[in-house]
Amino acid sequence: MACTQEQTQLGETNSNKSNEFENSFSHQPHLTKHEKTIVGRKPYQCPECQKVFNHKSRLTVHERTHTGLKPYQCSECCKSFSTKSNLTSHERTHTGHKPYQCSTCQKSFSFSCSLIHHQGTHTGQKPYQCSECQKSFNRKSRLTAHERTHTGQKTYQCSECCKSFSHKSSLTVHERTHTGQKPYQCSERCKSFSHKSSLTAHERTHTGQKPYQCSECQKGFYHKSGLTQHERIHTGLKPYQCSKCQKSFSRKITLTHHERTHTGVKPYQCSECCKSFSHKSSLTAHERTHTGQKPYQCSECCKSFSQKYNLTVHETTHTGQKRYQCSECQKGFYHKSGLTLHERIHTGLKQYQCSECQNSFGQKSNLTVHERTHTGHKPYQCPECHKSFRLKTTLTRHERTHTGDKLF
Repeated sequence: MACTQEQTQLGETNSNKSNEFENSFSHQPHLTKHEKTIVGRKPYQCPECQKVFNHKSRLTVHERTHTGLKPYQCSECCKSFSTKSNLTSHERTHTGHKPYQCSTCQKSFSFSCSLIHHQGTHTGQKPYQCSECQKSFNRKSRLTAHERTHTGQKTYQCSECCKSFSHKSSLTVHERTHTGQKPYQCSERCKSFSHKSSLTAHERTHTGQKPYQCSECQKGFYHKSGLTQHERIHTGLKPYQCSKCQKSFSRKITLTHHERTHTGVKPYQCSECCKSFSHKSSLTAHERTHTGQKPYQCSECCKSFSQKYNLTVHETTHTGQKRYQCSECQKGFYHKSGLTLHERIHTGLKQYQCSECQNSFGQKSNLTVHERTHTGHKPYQCPECHKSFRLKTTLTRHERTHTGDKLF
């Protein structure tokens, strides 16, 4: 009987609450929807994961996480979204509209969550703390991302190449390497970028602004990463170490390039002759052998070069400067690679070994030439009679038989 009285009282209470708000809604469905929030009813259940919702519209949006449906498409870049609110937020990246303004410093933001996070920079509040190392964060998402540095978890995987990432934003940026998408365009309409930070740094090349300055030598940089890398010149810090040979590097990209000397991977291929390279810059320089392009010109004698490095080396022939000196015999060299090769005369080091006959060489170029004795490869062809040669010098001597040129 007591239970019946309680149920009656609860019904009367809910009825009174419904009557109290009855005049606040113009349509009965709106009142019905509101009543569910009062009594805590969640009558809409997802058939996939059994999660419940008090509004049908919320169930509809939730179900898209299972189906992958994204019905809202951006008219500017054709990117699709599961909710209209996400589309509206995205469209601001094209329009530049920033409706949320900080009352302290008047800085504006495209998203309300960005404003909330920004306001924490004024208060200094960091309510989210890592249980492993006690480091604090002003955003829960940053704490979650940080915790993966302890667990090593990489939950976001690329569907194209299966590479995994700790952050969803890192996966989004990575996927653009497959699609070629560059959604961030310079206001000068001269270049597009896949990263917003890259666009920001690029725009400074137009304004000349270099906000990051070295405290040691006052050199300025367009972006913070450039300053960080530069500072290692002064400190000698080399935080990136090769797991194979323990050699250390000041830049991660330099370590990546170095590791390819162990793995032999060459991801950059010439579309003209299918030759592969371990560095993109090497491919770019190689492609000029097909086009004949020589964009780097000496201001002294107007001689042109296909690579900037070759121009730099050439210019020292005018100044006579030999910056690199052997500590053993004091012989000078125009460039560092020349010194490195020379030093092997003193050490006897021959690090390049033929996999066919185990013959060793001090220079990689000598190994490459030697390997042609096994493969029979003759890459240098005479344009006159089409005869091929293993060495470029042999082709040069041969061409004189056609021209009649006698060098000596």
